[in-house]
Amino acid sequence: MKVGIIGLPNVGKSTLFTALTKKQVDASNYPFCTIDPNIGCVSVPDQRLQQLTKIDHPDKIVPTIIEFVDIAGLVKGAHKGEGLGNKFLSNIKEVDAIVHVVREFENKNITHVHGKIDPQDDIEIVELELILADLEIISKQCKQAQKNSKSGDKEQILRASVLEKIEQALEKNQLAKTVDLTQKEKNSIKDLQLLTNKPILYVLNINEDQIGKKINCPKNPCVPICAKLESELAQLPSQEVQEYLQEYNLKETGLNKFIQTSYQLLDLITFFTSGPKETHAWTIKKGANAQQAAGKIHSDFYKNFIRAEIISYQDYIKSNGELKAKEKGLMRIEGKECIVQDGDVIYFRIGN
Repeated sequence: MKVGIIGLPNVGKSTLFTALTKKQVDASNYPFCTIDPNIGCVSVPDQRLQQLTKIDHPDKIVPTIIEFVDIAGLVKGAHKGEGLGNKFLSNIKEVDAIVHVVREFENKNITHVHGKIDPQDDIEIVELELILADLEIISKQCKQAQKNSKSGDKEQILRASVLEKIEQALEKNQLAKTVDLTQKEKNSIKDLQLLTNKPILYVLNINEDQIGKKINCPKNPCVPICAKLESELAQLPSQEVQEYLQEYNLKETGLNKFIQTSYQLLDLITFFTSGPKETHAWTIKKGANAQQAAGKIHSDFYKNFIRAEIISYQDYIKSNGELKAKEKGLMRIEGKECIVQDGDVIYFRIGN
């Protein structure tokens, strides 16, 4: 999974990225300190993976991974060349989702590019720039599709119709994803990778004294995070982090909650393969069947799928592993159409 991080300059994007990836990047107090995109991979925290390793003692542990891309800050008028312009938005065209970092924290030593702390206003500025970037693409594509549809090609006629709907929405300052489309219509423009068609998670960057308090988020889904504190916690030993969580009566760090919410935003679930050689977490779309899950491991697994031997995570843990779960009759033998559930531990039987 790939996620792009966007926002105005000086809102804490690079600080959040540093906390996530533990990669030191420039997070200076001046606009546009990030020019080239920063890219880093992060493990999705999942206690279930740790519990499985306690049972199977594998030689290797492989968690689910998210790749984060931190790009330069957008400003009002970026589509006209203000700041660094908007051409660098191409760096996040291929991401699966967008994280929009919004500034809530007050700090006289860190300038706000527009001179005031106003999360709602900041969101509107950035989203307008995304809309205008998409509108530029749609306008060109719309003319081409209308021209191509004159041949009578049904696919081009459909594409032209969908592009017109989206163009009308964007011109009203509405995101492309607000347009009600059938799956067939969505597929007809999938190649455009429109920014305003992607899922968006809002991160409200708060002050340290706001941690654990009720926060009014300007838009949902939203996760309040103190990026500065999270970047400091990321450098500490796990024992010290646990002491901090206990002090604030928190179950987990804001960073862990953020990563998990990013994962859930795309309607993803995790299934596991586990044994003495390797315990591995795999990501699939919710609703995927057993054959599709097998294909996630290897294309040959999809082609040569015979059956799946499935134990729910809870039964696997309660039985202390596969052998006792099988003895208790808790292992299910399923065909390719079986829908995989979050946490399922699966052994795939594959033919030659």
